[in-house]
Amino acid sequence: METHISCLFPEILAMIFSYLDVRDKGRVAQVCTAWRDASYHKSVWRGVEAKLHLRRANPSLFPSLQARGIRRVQILSLRRSLSYVIQGMPNIESLNLSGCYNLTDNGLGHAFVQEIPSLKVLNLSLCKQITDSSLGRIAQYLKNLEVLELGGCSNITNTGLLLIAWGLHRLKSLNLRSCRHVSDVGIGHLAGMTRSAAEGCLSLEYLTLQDCQKLTDLSLKHISKGLTKLKVLNLSFCGGISDAGMIHLSHMTSLWSLNLRSCDNISDTGIMHLAMGTLRLSGLDVSFCDKIGDQSLAYIAQGLYQLKSLSLCSCHISDDGINRMVRQMHELRTLNIGQCVRITDKGLELIADHLTQLTGIDLYGCTKITKRGLERITQLPCLKVLNLGLWQMTESEKVR
Repeated sequence: METHISCLFPEILAMIFSYLDVRDKGRVAQVCTAWRDASYHKSVWRGVEAKLHLRRANPSLFPSLQARGIRRVQILSLRRSLSYVIQGMPNIESLNLSGCYNLTDNGLGHAFVQEIPSLKVLNLSLCKQITDSSLGRIAQYLKNLEVLELGGCSNITNTGLLLIAWGLHRLKSLNLRSCRHVSDVGIGHLAGMTRSAAEGCLSLEYLTLQDCQKLTDLSLKHISKGLTKLKVLNLSFCGGISDAGMIHLSHMTSLWSLNLRSCDNISDTGIMHLAMGTLRLSGLDVSFCDKIGDQSLAYIAQGLYQLKSLSLCSCHISDDGINRMVRQMHELRTLNIGQCVRITDKGLELIADHLTQLTGIDLYGCTKITKRGLERITQLPCLKVLNLGLWQMTESEKVR
């Protein structure tokens, strides 16, 4: 008896279809009735995010998405009312509106008119017309929100953060990149420093404050006191924080990733404060901090030796600093020292001898290294990525 794929049970077909990419999932549904029925099984579409251009009415769109169990939507262009989406998908879990420049407070206000308990993730990055008014709506009706992306929403102020701190107690991840009006007062709201007005977002685990230029060390004090569950903190390009602020962060035992990239006022002293605390950092980025030198590497070896990822691009470190660090850094997997122009083949030899678990290293712009040093680096047994410029040398291209 000849066996054909059409003989398979719908459950088996659905299992096979689940491994296809999104476009092919849609194509198999057009083959025949049996395949269409199997392809509409919710297991086929589990975790899929629908990417939509909302230009004209399509009565079958949302019933089709709901039949497949799709609850994650990204709007690529919005020429219809946002309420069209919310009404069409009452059980939506994730809504990505990133880059929808024409979205306004008025449009969002018409969409969020009642509680949406299913919505956990909302991305409003680069929706530049959004203001604190929209955050008031979000805080009122999206009580179960866990992830809120506001990167590039430059009209958000401390008042908006007060509203978030009042209404979004389950928030775990908040991105405020380039929210230029946010200051220490707003961070104080998030951290629960103004309990009379708002409890705060004390469950935050991921906080991005990149390029928030008004922040000072007082914000770090608020964070260390109130946001004790924080795991990842991005302070890159925050020129107002200094070494003194590192004292506040040094005892945040839950923190495992800290980004201080291009924080001009962080020096060896700040790294000393971090190393002397009780931190158990897994990742640290101090790239382009031009006051970081060899002494920082000695401090890192003493108190932050459990790091798995360390970025020091364009810092004033030399072979001497590498020598002070490598013997203690047994956990290190990724080392970024691009544009560290004082590093020579001697430094690479030290790395090759001691950092035997490295899987990736960035040497872009290290002008004093030669083929001799590269040959030593490429002998590292676990190395998978070697960045020497705009291209990367992968494992199959290692120097032999």
